Amino acid sequence: MKKITRFLFLAVAFMFTGLTLAQSTVSGTIMDAEMNAPLPGANIIEKGTTNGVSSDFDGNFTITTEATSGQLVISYVGYSTVTVSFDGSTNLGNITLASDNTLDEVVIIGSGVIDLAEDRKTPIAVSTIKASEIREKAGNFDLPVLLKSTPSVQTVNGGSFGEGQMYLRGFDQTNTAFLLNGQPINGMEDGKMYWSNWQGVTEVSNAIQVQRGLGASKLAISSVGGTVNIVTKTIDKKAGGFVQQMVGNDNYIKSTAYFSTGVSDKGWSFSGLLGHWQGDGYVDYTQGQGQTYFLSVGYQPNENHALNFLLTGAPQWHAVQGGASIRSFVESDRFRRLNPWIYEGVNSPNTLHGENNVYPGGRNIYHKPVANLSWDWTINDKSELSTVLYGSMGRGSFAQARTSGDDVTYARGSNNNHNWYGLVTNYNNQLNEYLNFNIGADVRLYNGIHFRDVREFITVDSVSNSSGYSGGETYFLTEAGGINPWGVFFNPNTDHLQRFGYDYEEQINYAGVFGQLEYAKDNFSAFFQGAVSNQSHVRTEFLNTSTPGQGEEGEKVNNIGYNLKAGASYQIGDMHKVFVNAGYYSRQPFHDLLYVNDRGSNELYNPAIENEEITGLEAGYQFNGGRAISANLNVYHTTWDNRTLVANNGLNDDEFRSFQTFGVKQVHYGVELEVFTRPLDNLRLNGFLSLGEWQFKDNATQRTFNQDGTQVEPDEEIVIDGFNVGGAAQVTAGINAIYEFLPRTSIDANWNWYNDMYSTGSLEQATVAMPSYDTVDAGFSYKMLLGEGKSSLQFRVNVNNIFDEVYLESVNGNIQASSNPEDNFKGVNMDNSGRFGYGRTWNTSIRLNF
Repeated sequence: MKKITRFLFLAVAFMFTGLTLAQSTVSGTIMDAEMNAPLPGANIIEKGTTNGVSSDFDGNFTITTEATSGQLVISYVGYSTVTVSFDGSTNLGNITLASDNTLDEVVIIGSGVIDLAEDRKTPIAVSTIKASEIREKAGNFDLPVLLKSTPSVQTVNGGSFGEGQMYLRGFDQTNTAFLLNGQPINGMEDGKMYWSNWQGVTEVSNAIQVQRGLGASKLAISSVGGTVNIVTKTIDKKAGGFVQQMVGNDNYIKSTAYFSTGVSDKGWSFSGLLGHWQGDGYVDYTQGQGQTYFLSVGYQPNENHALNFLLTGAPQWHAVQGGASIRSFVESDRFRRLNPWIYEGVNSPNTLHGENNVYPGGRNIYHKPVANLSWDWTINDKSELSTVLYGSMGRGSFAQARTSGDDVTYARGSNNNHNWYGLVTNYNNQLNEYLNFNIGADVRLYNGIHFRDVREFITVDSVSNSSGYSGGETYFLTEAGGINPWGVFFNPNTDHLQRFGYDYEEQINYAGVFGQLEYAKDNFSAFFQGAVSNQSHVRTEFLNTSTPGQGEEGEKVNNIGYNLKAGASYQIGDMHKVFVNAGYYSRQPFHDLLYVNDRGSNELYNPAIENEEITGLEAGYQFNGGRAISANLNVYHTTWDNRTLVANNGLNDDEFRSFQTFGVKQVHYGVELEVFTRPLDNLRLNGFLSLGEWQFKDNATQRTFNQDGTQVEPDEEIVIDGFNVGGAAQVTAGINAIYEFLPRTSIDANWNWYNDMYSTGSLEQATVAMPSYDTVDAGFSYKMLLGEGKSSLQFRVNVNNIFDEVYLESVNGNIQASSNPEDNFKGVNMDNSGRFGYGRTWNTSIRLNF
């Protein structure tokens, strides 16, 4: 069949070219620069005419022109355009096209602070997802889902829009560093990531790089699992843009438009993106909607300076899925689509102001614009300075309907606002032929603002309250903050006397310096880097004070942290490279771990919580067999020691107790294998296998405190030695393939397998073994060239979990399997809490590139 198709393709091309009166015959072979492989379907146009052909399956082309000399414009959607000259009949040989979503073809401003692995010669365990894959496979999912075919990564959907989670080498998102163009974006208070704030990031990303383990980052960050670098568009070299329309399951719709002017003769460039999405959600009553905006203004006055201003945001609201026992899902006729907050009696469905305004169990409302100003200065041929000044203002809340009898009275908002400003700068100097040195600073100023208020009045005009302010006297809340994320941002509640429940602020200031020295000569390279930082904390209480609305500041806390990393690599011939890296982190505790009761007092734990200690060791082997096959093999061992966990009994009276479990130690080790092959010119077949062993080691100690921060019970030993770490699969594998059966027409599929999983739950009992599962996703792509090949129409279809696999996505609890099989689901006791993964979902899109 392949020979017949090729024959017909060449025959048609021959027939058309034979109709011209040839004066010159020009031939050549179009090659993919990255894969060093033929690129079928490339568009070859004689400049200034409509005369053109496409390359065949082997990348070959022949074009007959009426000119004795001229130029050919060679283009392919997703690749940089190349113009070559010809003079008479000739064979131009190999002509390489570089993907325009590789970092070489993108102007990155602030490149000195965006710590990409390719910037360092000593390798790390890394995987990079490029723009073409991001825009094809993102669909109607959060960004973490794009990373699920990465070794030692597991992602979960979380039950609703923006609630996705990612685990890296067994560590959750709070212990993985996420950077947006070099800017840290994990929560300053607790390290958490809220993907609802970043719904539009897939639309503007040029690349996403997952650095497992120690990573390449020079910032004074102390990630445990690894680092995820998100690199967005800044300055585009060429003018162009796209318009895209997507639809998907459960009434999902997303519309996006982007345009860039390219770089003008005077060095200016402008680009912008606008988008809107909405959908009902796979789970019942988890509808949501939002917008995405992106603006980039670049200026390059000369070859030594480049500046860029970037502003992006994703205002959104979405309803969430509540938690419940596994039994609740299994026994419900809604099964995987069950929203327990609706059907399990926590909240009955209540429709407010029309059908589409529903508070099932809660609605997340948030708007967090992020702005940064970047400057790259090439001082001379040996040194450069990169600086990024950034800021973000988050405004939003979690709104829940409150009831009186059968009536819904008002919507209560739990607000989590912030003002965050920072600066990252890095100076790089090539000391000599073999030595490179850089040094930099990382400064962050963070103000968190937390309170409860009224978001919307429904059947009442005011809400009375008698706790907190006014010495216990009753006062009335008469103002509503609203449930629209745009309105929430521009009209935040700043009146302390319109708040209740809790009202406090925190100021977290962070200052760090970092440096790296790298040596590279012949086949050997080595690096050493270090960072030290100080993080200060102070909490201000507004509710429980003697003077209404006047804050009382607590004791200030300062914590010093540092990290050290070193590594070396050796190139063996052209095909083999080995490397080894080691690192040690002394990481400051999160702000939320410092205070006994962060919603009622400024009391600190005494004795204070100590720094965590992380030791990482890793080694790797890279094989480069050229076009046919390449592979990466990594082994790692991470010890996370002196970890502290905090919980309380939820009471706010004299019976309040806070529990501090300290000295928790986890050991994660494993091996990761990635293989990349191209068995046929038009077939790419890749796979990975990760084998991990993640356990708690030794025992921990628990302390019990009252609301004043006084220890009221003697230290108690907690037996955890040998317990498995839950939350993510310790063994994962995957195979992904893409087959281009016609020019610009391809199908692709991904198979992912997850095994050796355990529940999360109390440390006082062993975790529960979860059943393994596997899923298959598939896609179809077609690109239609328009005009002279500068524009195209791209069609895409994704089907996820194509075989509708039923699987437990997460389990929380320590209840072991029952002796009665009817009480278990695939070996898991159904009295544990849990959530099922989505069934079959789909999305399809059409995109006009111009």
